[in-house]
Amino acid sequence: MSRYAQPKAIQALVRDLEVHRDLFIDQELFELEMKHLFANVWIYVGHASQVPKPGDFYATTIGDQPVVMVRHSDQSIRVLHNRCPHKGVRITGETCGSTGKFFRCPYHAWTFKTDGSLLSIPLKKGYDNTGFENCEAKGGMASVGAVEVYRDFVFARLNPEGIGFEEFFGESLSTLDNMVDRSPEGKLEVAGGVIRYMHDCNWKMLVDNQTDTCHPMVAHESSAGTAVKVWKNAPPGTPKPMAVELFAPFVSPYEFFENMGIRVWRNGHGHTGVADSIHADYSPVPGYHEQMVAAYGEERARQILGDVRHNTVYFPNIMVKGPIQTLRLFKPIAANKTLVESWTFRLVGAPDLLLERTLMYNRLINAPTSVVGHDDLEMYERAQQGLHSRGREWVNVARLFDPAELQQDSAVTNGTNEWQMRGQYRAWARFMTSSMEQ
Repeated sequence: MSRYAQPKAIQALVRDLEVHRDLFIDQELFELEMKHLFANVWIYVGHASQVPKPGDFYATTIGDQPVVMVRHSDQSIRVLHNRCPHKGVRITGETCGSTGKFFRCPYHAWTFKTDGSLLSIPLKKGYDNTGFENCEAKGGMASVGAVEVYRDFVFARLNPEGIGFEEFFGESLSTLDNMVDRSPEGKLEVAGGVIRYMHDCNWKMLVDNQTDTCHPMVAHESSAGTAVKVWKNAPPGTPKPMAVELFAPFVSPYEFFENMGIRVWRNGHGHTGVADSIHADYSPVPGYHEQMVAAYGEERARQILGDVRHNTVYFPNIMVKGPIQTLRLFKPIAANKTLVESWTFRLVGAPDLLLERTLMYNRLINAPTSVVGHDDLEMYERAQQGLHSRGREWVNVARLFDPAELQQDSAVTNGTNEWQMRGQYRAWARFMTSSMEQ
């Protein structure tokens, strides 16, 4: 039995001011995360625009579980375990496509409707008098425990019982609302493909980084800082490149990040960028403001566009940037390995220049060939290596701690406060143990 199989052992790993290094390096603990944490909470699966027509599917994972999101014949979106109930073969080996009216197992040709129910079996008479009607395989492809589609963002909970969608996310859904409302038509669609690359580190390091506002001016000085220095030497009157606009805020001083603020919510959700953010000073896009006013009215358009949140973390493993229309998904592979997917969205009905900026941001910041992202990757990998040192057992997350936060579900605080990180680890311990035997 794992030394962490009991709730008390899990809870002892998270203190008010620090967390144990095993959260990042212990493979047995990672496997417990897959069994408990990623089964008990709501995980982002995909976007409805990825499966626009009946039969369209997108295959992905929830934790270590292969699943497939599919548009059913009644237009509903289903999330099924990507496994044939016969011999366990993965039904679809493709990441996306159209399966038509049914899924067909490539091994023995069992077929299933797009809601997972069993459609047909070759040589079915071979199961006569075997009690097949009462066996598990008769149930077809298993559905995940629960599915919720919120403004076309698809979430699933593996376990059939557990915290409800609204209870889990609460007011944090306002970030998704703002990103969708930035479209004059109130609609997003996945566009520009996806950037994927592997990180040799624990998935929680990437989640931590999203609200760590004390590292940009240090870790990114050699990249974003260099870009700014080069720009300052440009001849007078040279138009400011879009790339410089995207790079420059990363090396803003500590005071900027302190003043922009962090909002924390219950269950490990929160966002940087309350009063200001690195996305607040982009050049206006011709015609866009007028489209928004026509769609929403002057006051509402001002509210939507004035909400320039930086990074919103949805615990456990996604980050959303509403003002630049990107979403990053941190997919756990092992205790020391994480696949990062960076998705971009089109604001339906908005000028194409906005999508161009979104795609450029994704390439410059999040791609394997990016400049900024490699700074972070080096830090993650050095931390993954350093945490194996037996010189210290604990990781410090004490910055600006106030015991009063333990009694608060939500608040706005100093932009360099590590409250958001502490909230994530408290949520980690709570959901890790919610399905363990007491």
